[in-house]
Amino acid sequence: MTTARRALLKGVASMGTLSLSPLVFAQTISPSIGPTPDRVFTPQPGKWRTFDVTTRVDILKTDGITRVWLPVPGINSDWQKSENSSFASNGATRLRTDSLQSVQMLYTEFPASIEKPYVEITSRVQTQNRSSTGNSPVTEEAATLKFFTRPTALLPTDGIVKATATKAIAGVNSDLEKVRAIYDWIVANAWREPKVRGCGEGDIKTMLETGNLGGKCADINALFVGLCRSVGIPARDVYGLRLAPSAFGYKELSGNSANLKGAQHCRAEAYIKGQGWLAMDPADVAKVMRLETPEWIKSNQHPVVKPVYQTLFGGWEGNWVAWNMAHDLTLPQSKGERLGFFMYPIGENNEGRFDSYAPDDFKYQISAREI
Repeated sequence: MTTARRALLKGVASMGTLSLSPLVFAQTISPSIGPTPDRVFTPQPGKWRTFDVTTRVDILKTDGITRVWLPVPGINSDWQKSENSSFASNGATRLRTDSLQSVQMLYTEFPASIEKPYVEITSRVQTQNRSSTGNSPVTEEAATLKFFTRPTALLPTDGIVKATATKAIAGVNSDLEKVRAIYDWIVANAWREPKVRGCGEGDIKTMLETGNLGGKCADINALFVGLCRSVGIPARDVYGLRLAPSAFGYKELSGNSANLKGAQHCRAEAYIKGQGWLAMDPADVAKVMRLETPEWIKSNQHPVVKPVYQTLFGGWEGNWVAWNMAHDLTLPQSKGERLGFFMYPIGENNEGRFDSYAPDDFKYQISAREI
């Protein structure tokens, strides 16, 4: 168990006993405020948006050879077009591709003699909204589907993971119904925990064993993906970055284009035969429930939550760029451990790996400009 997750266990008891069936929490509306008006969240595909996404790293403290890896948009689909990148640095820099998972990255190496090491990359990407009715079905190759049912270091598919998924899907038959049951189980049982650093760790076995299902997107959406895989449904995390405000006024589903160094966000997909890959984001439902209003909303039927809960099963808003779908990634030339996921700038020197969750210490800045 990691230190970060162990520290959060103290608050688990107050959340009650973990349920193995979907729940709908009681809704409370203050009489002095009155009913909350219905919100709208209806992203529809059809209009492409173009962004230039810029990441800059400045190394403040050098100790021997310093290495930096930056994620680069590498997904091309019916909802994203990853285009050209340009970069500048005073180190040895080149674009690299992971041969197993097709991860695009910029790798830079600085010798000890370099003063004020820096690297900057700008990538152009086109994005569009997704919906459960507006996307074209994609027939996937059998090998790809098998790849996205495999276990990973943080997403085992046996033991408590499979047992939990089996109980969550009890009484339903089709793959679509099973995915819906798992999505509903996640929304009912997991919660956004603001104290978790970064986007979380995604250690789903520990989450289930401890009953602490509080976390952020890399925890909650990993739980969804792992449960789906454990019952034979292809699913995958999609790691990326929020780029711009939501067109529907949801502050927690928005990015501040001028300063995106804390805007990393992962989403998920599940594959349904005849329908292709469906967009999923139960983590953002949990985020809206916990943070969109001053009070923690505990009903998915609340008028602020309901449109997001309905839409994020099969859809998402295109104010976001996807970097990759990788787990258990070995960075080229790295002396550190494999990455559970690659969503943040990564750096190392002789003292070890930098803290990617502290962008003001391991100094990096990320911004986006819509074209």
